Amino acid sequence: MADEKRTDSGIPIAELYTADALTGWDPAQKLGTPGMAPYTRGVYPTMYRGKLWTMRQYAGFGTAESTNERFKFLLQAGQTGLSCAFDLPTQMGYDSDHPRAEGEVGKVGVAIDSLADMRLLLADLPLDKVSTSMTINSTAAILLLMYELVAEEQGVPASAISGTIQNDLLKEYIARGTYVYPPRPSMRVITDIFAYCSQHVPKWNTISISGYHIREAGSTAVQEIAFTLANAIAYVQAAIDAGLDVDDFAPRLSFFWNGHNNFFEEVAKFRASRRMWYRIMTERFGAKKEASKLLRFHTQTGGSTLTAQQPLNNVVRVAVQSLAAVLGGTQSLHTNGYDEALGLPTEEAARIALRTQQVIGYESGVADTPDPLAGSYFIESLTDEVERLAWQYIERIDDMGGAVEAIEAAYQMDEIEQSAYEYTKSIDDDERVIVGVNKFTVDDEPEPNVFPIDPSLQTNQIARLKAYKANRDQAKVQSTLDDVRTAARGTQNLLYPMKEALRAGATLGEVSDALRDVFGTFQPGR
Repeated sequence: MADEKRTDSGIPIAELYTADALTGWDPAQKLGTPGMAPYTRGVYPTMYRGKLWTMRQYAGFGTAESTNERFKFLLQAGQTGLSCAFDLPTQMGYDSDHPRAEGEVGKVGVAIDSLADMRLLLADLPLDKVSTSMTINSTAAILLLMYELVAEEQGVPASAISGTIQNDLLKEYIARGTYVYPPRPSMRVITDIFAYCSQHVPKWNTISISGYHIREAGSTAVQEIAFTLANAIAYVQAAIDAGLDVDDFAPRLSFFWNGHNNFFEEVAKFRASRRMWYRIMTERFGAKKEASKLLRFHTQTGGSTLTAQQPLNNVVRVAVQSLAAVLGGTQSLHTNGYDEALGLPTEEAARIALRTQQVIGYESGVADTPDPLAGSYFIESLTDEVERLAWQYIERIDDMGGAVEAIEAAYQMDEIEQSAYEYTKSIDDDERVIVGVNKFTVDDEPEPNVFPIDPSLQTNQIARLKAYKANRDQAKVQSTLDDVRTAARGTQNLLYPMKEALRAGATLGEVSDALRDVFGTFQPGR
């Protein structure tokens, strides 16, 4: 039908929703109350009435010094948590002087080669008070240990620092590509992090299981939560297989969702994901602690929805996406700068993005009562349907042996590729309107201001790295790196020898290379 409406996941939308849409629907079973099972209405009883979500603006570019300045700017502007992006060489385990780092140093995040860089990144920040999220995966253990070592130097014990590392390798194989080692050794590093932090860094969220990048690669909302929860099942099972008790590590698991423009489907997605996780942890893994059953999540507005054309329109997109995240019960939120389809956000764009959250939090009234959309015929019907379709994907992945086996068969990648193709085709065929792109366009748009990148950045970073290497005990560095290789060949927790190597002066690239020597690298299709 020409007037048929569907969500971005293809779920049909009726012309009108009435009580008939919820015939036989049990609110006690499906909803409960906020802060109570099955947590559809939120993980805390009062949600934002007592305290707003953490406003955690993503930052990280160029040098450690410039990122430290942006951190301080955001804290002064009212941000309540830090979030750091790292450049591609850092993400891939290469130092800035590596040939493969050429042209990429400091481009999409900050370059961190050594403890010296981490000291500059965190200079004068109250590490016992501020929560820091680090978007890092293959080298997550290294960055976490550097953060811990710098905190210790500042007199802040590991038990007092708090934050999150993304540390989600499975989604890298599915959607993003910044993997280093094959899936099974990567799973070992992840479970070693779980065990290490449960003993030494108890306030740290050891993994942010990410649907964000799955959505950015072109998935639907249903695929985003289904593939992410399937990955989460694999992580929990791997940790249990490694001898950990589920209630020792599960309370520190967190999730990372994308916020897109299809407002009501996004709200339904967030609510369904909480209910599904409660069921997974209760029925599948037998978790006893209520904290193990809570799906706590961070949301970032959708980078792939931003347009280079008429970039100020992105302010409205970000506001819609942010409101959906808040009404869906997010624990923290990053709002994208309106100019991020063009480059790194300028200070003006970053300030407007933060102000968007503040207007929603302090002026809109949506934070005054938890889950204000509960009981809506449309919202509850859509939440149930998103959940039903997501379970179908999880069952298929279970039938394949789990997320790792499905990744090795390229199942998730093929499904996302098909969804991305259908989405792009709908825009090309004018079936889907993107304001300012295929409708309501303008001629002669003014040139936008774009964040500048210092061309001397790489040269200066390499010079600092060279000086760092010249002022260390090389024999001690090599000895500790040998200890990392020995641990990788055996069963010892890798983080202990890695920490000693970093303390001795080893660089991020050198520690990564020590693991490469033992684990090898992942080559898709081989």
